[in-house]
Amino acid sequence: MRIMTQNLGFPRIGRDRELKKAVEAYWKDPRGRSGLLATASSIRQRNWRLQKAAGIDLIPSNDFSFYDQMLDHICLLGCAPSRYTENGRRVANLDEYFAMARGSGDLHALEMTKWLDTNYHYLVPELEADQDFQLASTKPFDEFREALGLGILTKPVLPGPLSFLRLAKCGGKAFDKLSLLPKLLPVYRLILRELRQLGAEWVQFDEPILAMDMEPEERAALLSAYRDLTGAAPGLSLMVCAYFGPYGENLATLLELPVKALHIDTFRAGDDCDALLQGLSPDTMLSLGVVDGRNVWKNDFSKSLKRIAKAREKIGADRLILSPSCSLLHVPISLAQEKPTPLELLPWLSFAEEKLSELGVLARLAQAGNWLSSPEFRANQEAVHDRRDHPAANLAGVRGRVMRLHPEQETRKSPYADRKSGQSARLGLPLYPTTTIGSFPQTEAVRRARANWKKGGATDAEYRSFLEAETLQAIRRQEELGLDVLVHGEFERNDMVEFFGEKLAGFAFTSGGWVQSYGTRCVKPPIIYGDVHRTGPMTLDWAAFAMKATDRPMKGMLTGPVTILKWSFVRDDQPLSETADQIALAIRDEVADLEAAGIPIIQIDEPALREALPLRKSDWKACLDWEVRAFKLASSGVKDETQIHTHMCYCDFGEIMEYIARMDADVISLEASRSRMELLGTFSHFAYPNGIGPGVWDIHSPRIPGPEEMAELLLRARGVLGAENLWINPDCGLKTRGWEEVLPALRNMVEAARSLREKTQAT
Repeated sequence: MRIMTQNLGFPRIGRDRELKKAVEAYWKDPRGRSGLLATASSIRQRNWRLQKAAGIDLIPSNDFSFYDQMLDHICLLGCAPSRYTENGRRVANLDEYFAMARGSGDLHALEMTKWLDTNYHYLVPELEADQDFQLASTKPFDEFREALGLGILTKPVLPGPLSFLRLAKCGGKAFDKLSLLPKLLPVYRLILRELRQLGAEWVQFDEPILAMDMEPEERAALLSAYRDLTGAAPGLSLMVCAYFGPYGENLATLLELPVKALHIDTFRAGDDCDALLQGLSPDTMLSLGVVDGRNVWKNDFSKSLKRIAKAREKIGADRLILSPSCSLLHVPISLAQEKPTPLELLPWLSFAEEKLSELGVLARLAQAGNWLSSPEFRANQEAVHDRRDHPAANLAGVRGRVMRLHPEQETRKSPYADRKSGQSARLGLPLYPTTTIGSFPQTEAVRRARANWKKGGATDAEYRSFLEAETLQAIRRQEELGLDVLVHGEFERNDMVEFFGEKLAGFAFTSGGWVQSYGTRCVKPPIIYGDVHRTGPMTLDWAAFAMKATDRPMKGMLTGPVTILKWSFVRDDQPLSETADQIALAIRDEVADLEAAGIPIIQIDEPALREALPLRKSDWKACLDWEVRAFKLASSGVKDETQIHTHMCYCDFGEIMEYIARMDADVISLEASRSRMELLGTFSHFAYPNGIGPGVWDIHSPRIPGPEEMAELLLRARGVLGAENLWINPDCGLKTRGWEEVLPALRNMVEAARSLREKTQAT
């Protein structure tokens, strides 16, 4: 019997980010709806044809989205919060759909947070205790029919019912979300019946909850739900997929599920393979995730083929499906457009299209059984060994510096209470100081100037002159607005991680390796292939230039070691903690240069601190220990009067506040406006000792909050955090917004701060 192959999901942005451009064009002019729909259809059809040509047996559909797959599922289940819709909870058009994603007028967007431990952001469903569900969209059926029209029988992909409930939030008063399952399952049954009537043979349910900590009640509900769904559409095979972590104590429940196939991510849950193979029911198939869907390295055929052979021997080829570990959403689309790098890294790399090819080769070699003599196998092993043996991956000087680290390097000279008075005297800031997170709008003119310079259309001096003008304009605007602590705007930077990677040894870069972060936001992660170290100052030039242009405090802006690590494709031949320490030492050197130049405030952003955590809480401590150590290693070499800031956003901070406090930053800024200051509940139970700036403006939404709205949020914050520690800032950097939004919003923020000062003085 032939070993089958499948894919769990494919990137939806298009090779040239066509979807981003089409969606943003629609936002500017809704008359472009037909163009948006045509672009979407073109991307879907290309993806299906590509997978068909690669020989994939089970090709996914419904993995496409205009913005986010969880938002699509909200629309499918008819459970959009009523504030967004005029037709019950049915989302009737694209405007209502995008209003949930971005906000509109007086409507706040849905909360956004990280998808498990990835850098992809999903929109969080809001569910009520009396929530009703209805089949309110035809999207999965339309896309299944569209593929069928091409002669391609697809496998529709849906978020599983238990994971959908688990990853949702309570829209009002807290309640047991499992109580909604009896209302939810009838809609799932309708979906399955409709898909079966259309000719579907397989449906993939993503249940990442199985790789998370689950309560006994959740495990019982999961088992009950799939017993219910299995008989909903006779002849339809169901597959349950989890990824990003081991099953652990959930494995027994997984093995009881009455479904046709189960999936395992062998890169994150490989230790569960033996137990899964041992306990697998004789009529259940196994999807073996042997190609890494989270990283860009070429597959090590030796390891994969040994794992496949073991599984085949245990259950037989006819019950085996080879798969990526997870959806390929998290990697770039194709190497075809890449140019060779100076270090010739291309033979080491594999993007989404190449990973599909690897599946085909693995299936063929495993089927034949004599892979050691195969030219494809030998070429693969040569590339794998070349990467791991490269001199840049084994630098004695870098490794020696890490080995010589001692605890004193991870601790500030004095506790915060002692540092605070000296910092206050140096900075002279008012109560409720105002600032921004770092970046200012990367306008079309900025992007065009950068592209022109990179192509050789402008000299270094001409480009420098342009950037100086943009920086000075941003400083003057901040002064006119009345902001207390300024930033230089980061016009010279392409991305908060890519910029630093370009200036650090051990990093490589793609020309078109884009991945989706959220909605239309795409990033091009660097690739860490070697030992990391700083070869010279990275930000000192622009920080010093900006500081001399104003008499107000100027922040130096850095990205932290954990975020640089997490938002890169990282080497997989050493522990993450070792790479984090290398990056931390490079940032520490930069911090020392900024302080020596007289920069009074240095912000080291760590938005990825929470997202880097494993899915199981029992594994958190070990990870948080090295993350906090890396931040402190980067930040603790300064004098007491130098103020260290950090920034985090779009994740649940409540359960890690102890570790955030251990970072000992003088000021931390957090995302708070989308959740309407929900994080204050955390601070009512955890007395955070240092300065804190809960964001009062959701910069991922086009709506501009008024000063009264911001002041109301600040009053809530003051009541919990106290006046002395409260800073006022937006949720995040302003790179993606336009000046026409930034200026009025910041003006309102400054006005809200002044109003709060007056009220405080009056009392």
